[in-house]
Amino acid sequence: MYIGFIGLGTMGKPMASNLVKAGFKVKVWNRSQEPVEALKSQGAEVAASPADFEDVDILVSMLADDATVSAVIVDGGAMAALKTGAIHINMATISLKLAEHLASAHRQQGHGYIAAPVLGRVDVAEAGNLNILAAGKPALLEQAEPLFAVMGAKTWVFGEEATQANVVKLAANFCLSSAIETMGEASALVRGHGGSGKAFLEMLTSTLFAAPAYKGYGGMIAQERYQPAGFKLTLGLKDVRLALEAAEAAHVPMPFASTMKDNYLDAVANGDGALDWAALATVAARRAGIKG
Repeated sequence: MYIGFIGLGTMGKPMASNLVKAGFKVKVWNRSQEPVEALKSQGAEVAASPADFEDVDILVSMLADDATVSAVIVDGGAMAALKTGAIHINMATISLKLAEHLASAHRQQGHGYIAAPVLGRVDVAEAGNLNILAAGKPALLEQAEPLFAVMGAKTWVFGEEATQANVVKLAANFCLSSAIETMGEASALVRGHGGSGKAFLEMLTSTLFAAPAYKGYGGMIAQERYQPAGFKLTLGLKDVRLALEAAEAAHVPMPFASTMKDNYLDAVANGDGALDWAALATVAARRAGIKG
């Protein structure tokens, strides 16, 4: 099986690396060359452009947002280059509108299409322990499973329509944002009365909320450790906007998401856009006039 991989960013690079290490024949492309050279040194082939994937059986893409996916996959020629019967696995977090468009366009061109966004940060990707949220035709998912088994610990199938996986990813990221926002506000409340936010979060994530997301992000908030960014705050803003867009399309009120969007904008306006999205927690403290 010949694999193409487009998008060697924070998450894509270790995912592609794991496929190479597992013995797959892999061809890679990325806009910046440093990760391309790293994958080449591991044995990957290098594509000349996004359109240089006409011979692959499966193309995996892990790109940042709608604009990048459109620019590279559609306008860059990757989709048009694929041979009849090839499969595109899009692992990006994108809008439902774009997911529908890509599924339709691939179908018209005789390609298979799978939506497969992931849960997990870079260390999880490096370990090959991502949770993969997949949607696509059963026959296509069966062909993709050997790749999913290398990149992830478990594949969760949510249906045959691409949007079904993408909306699950948006809902999951909404839950993570809510956890960060809640811990930020609660910690600011404790600190506002002279208590230790760090001690509060340590207690909280060891008792009532002793779950991976709370423990991981709670630790980051307690230590104010927002760099290097595993997932930039601007991407959190992008995802909550996409969740609200999806909610409006289905007439689903999401008042908490609306509040978080404003808080993300507050953080970006105060220069925190490049920090990890856990820095959303600083908004509550800043509004309360809490320093340090």
